[in-house]
Amino acid sequence: MKIIVCLKQVPNTNEVKIDSKTGTMIREGVPSIINPDDKNALEAALQLKEEKGASITLLTMGPPQADYALREALAMGADRAILLTDRAFAGADTWATSYTLAQAVKKIGQFDIIFCGRQAIDGDTAQVGPELAEHLDIPQVTYVKKILAVEKDKVVVERALEDGYEVVEAQLPVLLTAVKELNTPRYPSAYGIVAAFDEKEVETWTAETIGGNPEKLGLKGSPTQVKRSFAPKAKEAGVIIKGTAKEAVQVLRQELLAKHVL
Repeated sequence: MKIIVCLKQVPNTNEVKIDSKTGTMIREGVPSIINPDDKNALEAALQLKEEKGASITLLTMGPPQADYALREALAMGADRAILLTDRAFAGADTWATSYTLAQAVKKIGQFDIIFCGRQAIDGDTAQVGPELAEHLDIPQVTYVKKILAVEKDKVVVERALEDGYEVVEAQLPVLLTAVKELNTPRYPSAYGIVAAFDEKEVETWTAETIGGNPEKLGLKGSPTQVKRSFAPKAKEAGVIIKGTAKEAVQVLRQELLAKHVL
């Protein structure tokens, strides 16, 4: 079995700040991490590797420093890592990003499952995984919370819904997007860390490597444009109402009337 896991290195959102003058994210000095949902996707792939002897190829698009995220994933147990990095990829929206990833997947060749995280914490669009499946013309199942069976030609999974779940069967090859309820990602072993940074290689692929239409890459291939970014205003501090239940209800009612809620 051959598995591809798409990862993204993202800023730690607890540290993100917005430049009030330019409206852009301040990235300098902000630590980067592997997108949390992508770690769940990787853990699912690693469990299948242990159960079925699968091989795992990591794939990410980003700046050269995304090499570190790939090496962390290699340390967890993946077999191969590919970094898509080129100025031609800069400014890509989800559509151009998914197109670029699809071109890379086609170059990688045969695969059975592509795992992606549900969404990235820096954009929260949840679009890249489904768009990648569309570019490749393969089935997709999003919001996977449990993998029930993986057979020679199909998978059976539980898909999370707002009010429950549904069981979905899909033919291979397939793309699955993972939610955090799927598993608990493992920590890299000491040996894995040493091997990932001293022995293993991260392949670097450029726009020329993957081919495709240059007009569909990066900013040129992005129909979406961000007009403005801003940090939401901090909410007012809450109010604790003391007294008996009857007294608290009366105070609450007066407050809601004053704010024209009632």
